[in-house]
Amino acid sequence: MGQKVNPIAFRLAVNKDWRSKWYASGKDYTNKLHEDLAIRGYLKNKLVNAGLARVVIERAWNSVRVTLHTSRPGLIIGRQGKEIEVMTKDITSLCKGAQVKIDIIEIRKPELDAQLVAEQIAVQLERRISFRRAMKRALQTAMEFGAEGIRLRCAGRLGGADIARAEGYREGKVPLQTLRVPLDYGFAEARTLYGIIGIKCWVNKKEDDGTGKQPQGRNDRGDRGDRGGDRRGNGGGDRGGDRRPNPRN
Repeated sequence: MGQKVNPIAFRLAVNKDWRSKWYASGKDYTNKLHEDLAIRGYLKNKLVNAGLARVVIERAWNSVRVTLHTSRPGLIIGRQGKEIEVMTKDITSLCKGAQVKIDIIEIRKPELDAQLVAEQIAVQLERRISFRRAMKRALQTAMEFGAEGIRLRCAGRLGGADIARAEGYREGKVPLQTLRVPLDYGFAEARTLYGIIGIKCWVNKKEDDGTGKQPQGRNDRGDRGDRGGDRRGNGGGDRGGDRRPNPRN
């Protein structure tokens, strides 16, 4: 009954990584946590139209490294790197004088990044485009760019209705309980005249193990061949074998 878990936190240490990489204890932990929240809020407000997917913050002694994953690195860098210098100065003041370095990583396929897909739908809803059209267009685009599956869900006063509701669309395979699947998750809010509409997006990207082949069927759960041989009792590990009585006894 309404017990949900964040898909990113659910997959930590399996195929996802933390977005804040540092260790602290006691009051120092509280201060650094609020600094991280201030940095993320500042970057989110400043880079609204820059296609910012996620921010990774790393700390070591008195230095802070901020990695920005974006689909439009040119807007963040600015002419001759002036925007980077401004952001570095502002983040330094937020971190109380710590040495700050900003790295930028470009997202090659923004159509397959769940956060960017959700934000794109939110922008379209704010421009009064039909939510069904926006969601179906995002589904089609993601599948054309090679996604294994995509799922979208919008909730709120859809179309300006008096009663809030939720609608969702799905195409392809989106196995939420299979942790080995490279699933990406994103959430965005569209601030419309009628209220806030929440958009959730799950994208199942193709799993690349270097061979170009996908795992087959039940082998995802491990090989079951050593659990007891064939069903006639001939062979098989520690549990199976021939159970007929020995006539010599």
